Amino acid sequence: MILAPGPRPSIRPVRRAARVAAAGILALAAALTAATPAQADPVREREYWLADYGIEQAWLTTRGEGVKVAVIDTGVDASVADLRGAVVGGTDVSGVGSADGSKPVGASNEHGTKVASLLAGRGTGTGSGVIGVAPAASVLSVSVALGGPTPGARDEDAQIADAVRWAVDNGASVINMSLTRNSLDWPESWDRAFLYAYQHDVVVVAAAGNRGSGTTEVGAPATIPGVLAVAGVDRAGAASFDASSQGITIAVAAPSEQLVGVEPGGRYVQWSGTSGAAPLVSGVVALVRAAHPELKADDVVERVLATARQKGQPEIYGRGLVDASAAVTDGVAPASGKPLGDLEEWVRLYRRAPAATPDPAASATPEAAPAVPADAPTADPAADALPTAGELRQVGIPALVLSVFAALAAAMAVVAWRHFRRLLRKG
Repeated sequence: MILAPGPRPSIRPVRRAARVAAAGILALAAALTAATPAQADPVREREYWLADYGIEQAWLTTRGEGVKVAVIDTGVDASVADLRGAVVGGTDVSGVGSADGSKPVGASNEHGTKVASLLAGRGTGTGSGVIGVAPAASVLSVSVALGGPTPGARDEDAQIADAVRWAVDNGASVINMSLTRNSLDWPESWDRAFLYAYQHDVVVVAAAGNRGSGTTEVGAPATIPGVLAVAGVDRAGAASFDASSQGITIAVAAPSEQLVGVEPGGRYVQWSGTSGAAPLVSGVVALVRAAHPELKADDVVERVLATARQKGQPEIYGRGLVDASAAVTDGVAPASGKPLGDLEEWVRLYRRAPAATPDPAASATPEAAPAVPADAPTADPAADALPTAGELRQVGIPALVLSVFAALAAAMAVVAWRHFRRLLRKG
């Protein structure tokens, strides 16, 4: 809005404004200094989904204790402060990673650590760092080399099948897959692996993919019957265009924009994509499994679906926006069947036909964020890197107070310059 020019203010109102501004800034500085213990952490305060999606309320019941979640991704750096103690095991199925799955591999090798931090991050202290949806859950890191050619890596489809089986055999009751094959179909080896997971009562959660990175329609594994496919929404709860996709297999939606995460080495970033929405839902599944250990996988999924906040347009939102508190605490009837479809029946009906020629362009790739900058493959280009945990410990209230007084000095300088110019005009 452009304002029409009005009468020139006198020196007195300017002085009054200066006094008011100075008093306001000094009052702010005093308030900030007095409130040192309650200073908001610049990373934690960005996790808007903790309050908006009932996660903090669900923590009054459980934080995911006793649940193992496998993160099938590019490896999880367990040494970062936010994940210390969270990763309890792992393996590599790529052929180029470390035996425990902690070495980041593939073209987007920071991806897995960010995903794990949103799922089961433990923060760096009270109210600081990235805390996941299920901060007391345990993580199994299964490293796969995805996102482009990786010298020495095994076939990508074989990696995924082996990763799912390993996760099941090593005690995971939830599997997170923030990746997409960018095709509706999948290899037969996946039939057997995903059936194995279902038969062993494991909930598999997968990202729907992003239009911004070329996934206009949901691709496998999010198209596989029995898989909980997650779409993305913006901060207001509206469907994200770039950081989501659409399809009839979408089950629920969760935030996929303005997310935060920690990368290998402890660098915090803001990022977008259903790669981040999926672990938020995996965390909710972990909370339900911890609160209701007697439930079978279908009944756990039914709780997540039945308590979602309806939005309409199921091909975009599925059953609606995930609600952690309701999923954990509401009374929900047991599932009457298989709420996400029957993979065994699908195989019986459709694998009889001759196999289609594989799409050479279809390969499993980490579901990346839209408009990615070259130096940070899944960082939000609109946001700079956030401070590391170490930097947050070093930069406290003294720096904040200094910045406040710097603002005061700048404001006073502007007022003085305006006053000086008016005196020159009078002279």
